[in-house]
Amino acid sequence: MNNYTDKQLTDFIDLCILEDVGDGDHTSLSTIPASTQNKAQLLVKEEGIIAGVDVAVKIFHRFDPSLNVNTLLKDGDAVTYGQVVLTVQGSAHSILKAERLVLNIMQRMSGIATYTNKVVGMVAHTGCKILDTRKTTPGLRFLEKEAVLIGGGFNHRFGLYDMILIKDNHVDYAGGITQALRNAKQYLIDTNRTLPIEIETRSLAEVAEALAEGGFLRIMFDNFSFDDLKKAVEMVGDLYQTEASGGITINNVVEYAEHGVTCISIGALTHSVKSLDLSLKAV
Repeated sequence: MNNYTDKQLTDFIDLCILEDVGDGDHTSLSTIPASTQNKAQLLVKEEGIIAGVDVAVKIFHRFDPSLNVNTLLKDGDAVTYGQVVLTVQGSAHSILKAERLVLNIMQRMSGIATYTNKVVGMVAHTGCKILDTRKTTPGLRFLEKEAVLIGGGFNHRFGLYDMILIKDNHVDYAGGITQALRNAKQYLIDTNRTLPIEIETRSLAEVAEALAEGGFLRIMFDNFSFDDLKKAVEMVGDLYQTEASGGITINNVVEYAEHGVTCISIGALTHSVKSLDLSLKAV
């Protein structure tokens, strides 16, 4: 199940078409007769995890419902160089107009899915979940977070509206851990809302203060040393979910996971990923 609606995807595609096509693909219009029918195939040019196949089909059909798209692979499949992901047949003009948008989206999503899948595999023995963050490309968040799911990761909050995540600045502005938690819990009562609460901590002292107040779902340990992380996990025990965050990369994620946290959030899943190399070639 996708974490977005058909309307959300359709509106996004329409905006992209407006950005890319404008008042017409004048190169195709000037060089290829309008009646030309042709076929193209989408090729994999490096090893990874493919993502965005379902989105690509919808993009092609948004450009031209008469295009015949045949998918040979599905989202989440492991791929190697030379494999054909899909073929598309129909109006040459339509294929050429849709080409760049399809590739841009699929390359980006596949890069995220590939990197996520690698990290997830590295920590699989620990049972730790790998989460994304809000460090996403504006406008592309719903597809980038979908790619994380395809790669085997999990979504953290989607935006500011679906979770109360009390971070360091909130704590400082509120006057401390205790006051921030009390304010958040009272807000939920006053507004008759049901939202999970997560509290970020920066030290063992803040962990102790948060535990003394209670009333949250998850506690985050931000930029903790491994010694402090071990102590913090022991302090929390089974009372709450735990999350490690801050400066976590593919080089140290295993050690973080082996310290017993419930989950690890990694901004690099979406903000520092290399796109997977794909191409659409005429047949």
